[in-house]
Amino acid sequence: MERTVKYLDVETSTVEGANGVSYAYRRLGPRTGRPLLLLQHFRGNLDNWDPDLVDALAVSRDVIAFDNAGVAASTGVTPTTFGQMAGDAIVFVEALELDTIDLLGFSIGSFIAQEMALTRPSLVAKIVLASTAPQGAPGMHGWAPDIIGAIGEPTTEPEGYLHAFFTDSTAGRSAGQQVLGRIYARSEGRDEPTTWQTRNAQYDAVMKWGTPDFGMLQRLTTIRQPVLIANGDDDRMILPWYSHLTASLIPDSVVKLYPDAAHGFLYQHASAFAADVHEFLGESQNPE
Repeated sequence: MERTVKYLDVETSTVEGANGVSYAYRRLGPRTGRPLLLLQHFRGNLDNWDPDLVDALAVSRDVIAFDNAGVAASTGVTPTTFGQMAGDAIVFVEALELDTIDLLGFSIGSFIAQEMALTRPSLVAKIVLASTAPQGAPGMHGWAPDIIGAIGEPTTEPEGYLHAFFTDSTAGRSAGQQVLGRIYARSEGRDEPTTWQTRNAQYDAVMKWGTPDFGMLQRLTTIRQPVLIANGDDDRMILPWYSHLTASLIPDSVVKLYPDAAHGFLYQHASAFAADVHEFLGESQNPE
């Protein structure tokens, strides 16, 4: 199937939710089947999605990327818990009048996806969790100093992004440079940058999520949707063993790790990851 519209060409739209928030979003792909909602990483906005990945997903899927409440071009204030962020995401879905969706949550977006499935299970059909961990797991109370130093400062640099999202191997560095070129390729109509309030609120949520509490782990046993859990085999932000821990708690789940890849594995291996997502969601078409 030939792509007629690419992510870099999609204009940003807005929709107002029942909470009074004006949500910024981009939508592309055929309006058939269940939409796939993308949930973004720490401090990320619409332009931090890899266009190659979104285009590959949108070959035969209705794909929606959005800024949650208080993030980038969306109005409101970013809350300090992933439960609240999930509630705001559900309001956005309701504003689009969608009855059932699939979820693809990346990093903190995967935490929001978990909360959405727990809060409104009837809304969610299938879930992809990329670079994920369950709430209450040990060792998740904040990120390693070099990681938060790289991506948590008021001004972030490309070198910090490369350090946090890609391996130091030749292949990893090369992939990271290519991804940077793709996510900065849009020259007009770029999204607003995320604010310091969003940064602090999201990291507060990370700290709350990562406070050790073994009782919280059991919440995931109530997720009944099929779940694909994926990560790079050398993720230094959210270690790969958390993928296996998450899978051990969700009854209907599978894990896949991608080689020589870190937090940004889904961008580094965009074609392969998109193909795996299509297969998992019930679409065998190769997005190449």
